[in-house]
Amino acid sequence: MLLFFLSVAILIIGYFTYGLLMEKIFKPDENRATPANTLTDGVDYVPMDWKNIFLIQLLNIAGLGPIFGAIAGALWGPVAFLWIVFGCIFAGGIHDYLTGMLSVRNNGASISEIAGIYLGPVMKNVMRVFSVILLILVGTVFMTGPAKLLASLTPKALDFNFWLIIVLIYYFLATMLPIDKLIGRIYPVFGLVLIIMAVGITGGLLFKGYQLPPFTLANLHPQGLPIWAMLFVSIACGAISGFHATQSPLMARCIKNEKYGRRVFYGAMVAEGIIALVWAAAGIAFFHGTPGLAAAMKEGGPGGVVHTVSVSLLGGVGGILAILGVIVCPITSGDTAFRSARLTIADWLNTNQKPILKRLYIAVPLFIVGGTLSQLNFDIIWRYFAWSNQTLAMIALWVGAVYLVRNNIPHWIATVPATFMTAVSITYILQAPEGFHLPPTVSYSAGVIGAITLFILFVGVVFKRNIGKPVDIHSDLNM
Repeated sequence: MLLFFLSVAILIIGYFTYGLLMEKIFKPDENRATPANTLTDGVDYVPMDWKNIFLIQLLNIAGLGPIFGAIAGALWGPVAFLWIVFGCIFAGGIHDYLTGMLSVRNNGASISEIAGIYLGPVMKNVMRVFSVILLILVGTVFMTGPAKLLASLTPKALDFNFWLIIVLIYYFLATMLPIDKLIGRIYPVFGLVLIIMAVGITGGLLFKGYQLPPFTLANLHPQGLPIWAMLFVSIACGAISGFHATQSPLMARCIKNEKYGRRVFYGAMVAEGIIALVWAAAGIAFFHGTPGLAAAMKEGGPGGVVHTVSVSLLGGVGGILAILGVIVCPITSGDTAFRSARLTIADWLNTNQKPILKRLYIAVPLFIVGGTLSQLNFDIIWRYFAWSNQTLAMIALWVGAVYLVRNNIPHWIATVPATFMTAVSITYILQAPEGFHLPPTVSYSAGVIGAITLFILFVGVVFKRNIGKPVDIHSDLNM
């Protein structure tokens, strides 16, 4: 388990070093009024303590991704740990910090509106549609997963549809009520369950003598699926996830001081990375390698893996607590996915959300669509979510890079991961079964060429004027 603990240590060090570098580059202003203070409405703009905001942000972003995604990513072997650790530090943490702080700087605006400010009106409209679709997919995925797990733990009379209705009712309330009335009060309890889950699984692996295989960069996937770019999409939450760009504005409307940005946004990303490490380690170590994990995945899917690992390591009561932690993760992302969709549409339509009827007009259609999609095949929904998720992360990073340039701030800290994620997104959709299913030679080349082309375009715009002077590239990048 040395690899696991070393990975956790590097993540924590990354928070105190690279996260601090990002903060120094961005220069948060402690004296600048935040939207929580200037636009307080008692519904979405509510000043809250940063520790509560951190916990809500963590639970918002830590859905099924760092659990199911990490288990699926572990099929490639120990190389998955590299992506979780370095993806989190150099890409995911930067992505979350920038999207969160840009929202703070723009009155708590949704990611689609932020994209419009820095990339132009056409991209704003594209992002509006893209974000709402992604959020509905997330909400759907994160209602079906918990419903299935709950159905497996309860009597047959309490089947999948029963729990689906219960989850939908909770989601509706969490979407409609003021953020401090339901989410702000129950998330600390959910957070305790989540901590018990992570610590319990780690302790079980350690004290029962489970070991990870020797570290190797070799592709250990039993089906031989390519590492590039399949791994980088399979493990999204826990490394970098565009879904986080839709969640950060929720907390940007509640944060009382810009100085808390690194603790909340970058810090929650690092904490999620640790959760992903726990389940990647559990998947490989418990089943004694990737062939055993693949067999378990084939038999019961990632939910079956979670159930087997939790009960075996922690017994009946501990196993139930661990499984509840896995149920809590998606529920606390699904509710805020629908809430974020409501706010994105409200920003789009410029509709005041303080009156409850105006919230109802938006929320009811969202839940009708989500309930309908919940009847579709879970795997299909998840695959399309995975690609659209990383594509949104790519766009959000480019938005952050443009902001840095426009404010004469070194942009490389965002440009490099943006270029990397561009190559990932293009390659994946070209080679994936749900995409164009092209051979690797074509998809790899197209991904690299596309990323380099966009990078050259960006750098050309940045340096077309004198270096060292503020460059207004808003019109140049108006897509």
